[in-house]
Amino acid sequence: MSERIVVITGASDGIGAQAARRIARQERGQRLILVGRSRDKTAAVAREVGAEHYIADYTRLDEVRELAANLRRSVDRIDVLANNAGGIFSERTVTADDNEKTLQVNFLAPFLLTHLLLDLLQAGEGGVINTSSASARIVGKIDVDDLNHTKSYAPMRAYGDAKLANILFARGLHARYGAQGINPAAFDPGNVRTGFGAENNDFLTRLLYRTPLSRIALISPEKGGANLAYFLTGRPGAD
Repeated sequence: MSERIVVITGASDGIGAQAARRIARQERGQRLILVGRSRDKTAAVAREVGAEHYIADYTRLDEVRELAANLRRSVDRIDVLANNAGGIFSERTVTADDNEKTLQVNFLAPFLLTHLLLDLLQAGEGGVINTSSASARIVGKIDVDDLNHTKSYAPMRAYGDAKLANILFARGLHARYGAQGINPAAFDPGNVRTGFGAENNDFLTRLLYRTPLSRIALISPEKGGANLAYFLTGRPGAD
């Protein structure tokens, strides 16, 4: 059998990097392609696990389009795409594409990448795995008339909305393309002890992620990465 082609975004650190390490260590026949924002960190993880890698900053949709073009030149199919890149940000920022940063990084960029690669996914196993969060249920409440949070902005609310959008995106892919070989899922990896909130300086995030409390309240990156790896190596309809 030919090797499975697995593309993991947000792979320079956190659960993306840990999932890549776990798959490289425990699974045979996997061709890993890692995507990250940090050139040095992504390259280091790729060297460690024997993977290919690409760099893309999700705050710029032109880099997402360039990433898709590079992947298309590299492979003729993709078996599973992990839409795992994301973040939470203290201040409301508008990207060069005129979108609120949280929405673009967590949802719009993965949405664009998935659709640019849809035919390659259909040529493979068609797995699309969206990393969501319990915040989708706790604080997510999408206002379709204010997707960019121009009326009011709170970091966790914007993040919860984007993570709810990830779930709705998976449901939408299933409804539209499930019969055409696309197998989407959205999952909550758990509250993981990573640097994902590094650009958010609100009190609760600092307390939870940057104090010894993190050792009690958060699960390890290895556990979070194992949760992601479960979906990347699992089979639709079985796992």
